[in-house]
Amino acid sequence: MSDGSSAGGWRPSAVQLERQAYRRRRTQRSLLIALASSAVVVGVVVLVVRNSSGWPRTKDSFFDFALGWDGVPDLLRALWLNLQIMLITEVLVLVLAAGIAIMRTLHGPVFFPLRFLAGLYVDVFRGLPLLVVLYLVGYGLPALRLQGLPTSTFVLAIIALTLTYTAYVAEVFRAGIQSVHPSQSASARALGLSYAQTMRFVVFPQAVRRVLPPLLNDFVSLQKDTSLASVLGVIEMVLTAENQASQSGKFVHYVMAGLIFLILTVPLTRFTDWLARRQGWINAGGVIT
Repeated sequence: MSDGSSAGGWRPSAVQLERQAYRRRRTQRSLLIALASSAVVVGVVVLVVRNSSGWPRTKDSFFDFALGWDGVPDLLRALWLNLQIMLITEVLVLVLAAGIAIMRTLHGPVFFPLRFLAGLYVDVFRGLPLLVVLYLVGYGLPALRLQGLPTSTFVLAIIALTLTYTAYVAEVFRAGIQSVHPSQSASARALGLSYAQTMRFVVFPQAVRRVLPPLLNDFVSLQKDTSLASVLGVIEMVLTAENQASQSGKFVHYVMAGLIFLILTVPLTRFTDWLARRQGWINAGGVIT
């Protein structure tokens, strides 16, 4: 043992210190090169854009942030409607998708009708564009004039979004259920648990943990797709921006609405990426495995 080790505990060797210093120098050098190259690229882009003939008109229409900022309070009030649609839809989707996923994983010929209907539902609503479902539900149901059917565009938008996203999330849940090793179910049944208890206490909790990253990705998409409720006349944020743009004749209001959506979605996206890395969905190279 060296004198330094006996006096003050373990210390890295001179070779190790040299390696650490070399790695720090490489990191600093890479950072400086990245900053310099980014500055050059940004500078060239800014120079080209500012000297183009259409820049003054583009700036006046898309980047008049003084005008756009005046409309932000109305956009934020309308955003509350987007958030309500998203939260209610998420709860409904989680419950319905879990039920459909379990139906698709039932075994035995007696459950064939349930498996068939669940599979048919998933195939239909995964294949239909969301906009088509919004039109069918939002305009088709009220046109029937049947007693008991909802007529509120807010409710109809939630129904259409729930129908579509339930199909996607059901497949995510099904993949999670099927990824749980059969020995888990066999062990639970050997301990005396029923099929329902096995699914509730053993299989489904593991499946949910495994599919959290793709599940959150679906909800990021749902958060953005609430803006499509505007086609039914729901006065949410995008339709509010459209009304503002029609009055001012400028597109900066859409830009402000887009920025608000980015402020909401980017943190959730980064959290999803972090969770995916933590659970091993993304390897060291950043590729989803």
